[in-house]
Amino acid sequence: MRLTDYHLGLLLVTGSAIAWSTAGYFTHAIALDTPTMLAWRGIFGAIGLAAVLAFTQGPRALTGFVTLGWQGWLYAVVSGAGMVFFITALRNTTVAHVAVIYAAVPFVAAALAWIVLRERPSRSAIWVSLVALIGVIVMVGLGREGSLLGDMLAFGMTVGMAVMMVMARRYPGIPVLQAACLSALLSGLLAWPFGTPTMISGTEFGLLAAFGLVNSALGLTLFTMGARRLPAIETGLVGALDAPLAPLWVWLAFGEVPGKTTLIGGTIVFAAVAAHIVLSSRQAATDSLGDRR
Repeated sequence: MRLTDYHLGLLLVTGSAIAWSTAGYFTHAIALDTPTMLAWRGIFGAIGLAAVLAFTQGPRALTGFVTLGWQGWLYAVVSGAGMVFFITALRNTTVAHVAVIYAAVPFVAAALAWIVLRERPSRSAIWVSLVALIGVIVMVGLGREGSLLGDMLAFGMTVGMAVMMVMARRYPGIPVLQAACLSALLSGLLAWPFGTPTMISGTEFGLLAAFGLVNSALGLTLFTMGARRLPAIETGLVGALDAPLAPLWVWLAFGEVPGKTTLIGGTIVFAAVAAHIVLSSRQAATDSLGDRR
């Protein structure tokens, strides 16, 4: 079967969700203060993104930094703020709560897309998103594992991601990789004075490098490439796979067993996203067959 632009978008955003779901593992594995972690994560993320730009665009990559415009700078600021909220939330509430609050992003993205783009989501995407919301309510509303501050920070990150999704669709000319690279670098440099980035061990340095390259650089690269190919609500819906995956890595690595409500809610979210991907693929195949006839 020929890989359509839509299917490529699904694969790319799924890959970004997997990369971002490692954040909980790294924040548990790295026993450093939050500013130090943010500083090195941002710097290594910027290095990774710069390498991607150099490989894919060559000398033309520099032009993108010059032509960012206000849209590019806004994208960079929103991305940087979202990542600061994200990492700080992971230090103030459970990984499961952060991941599942992010599962609400399809609704935020759909609302913004309707207001800004007049982009009407498909009926199936709305229904599946409602099912995912039930999972969020079960995990966050019925559980007692999180904290109010951490949950509020996680929601701030969710709003930031929704804004990025809509901006990627509204302004396809934004050099988003350059904006993401700038965002990572600025967040790292701003956090540097508030931590102890020069007082780390070799093992911690390796973990910080992996954190920045995998979670930041790879996640942002796949996300920015995929978000342009999907409606905002579907980008958020597929990205919600972060919800069941993030606590899974923490459980496997550290034995942090999620509560019953977290497991039930996470299963609902995962099932909803999986069902949407299967149904969308079948519909795309049916449409393609109809076109050939």
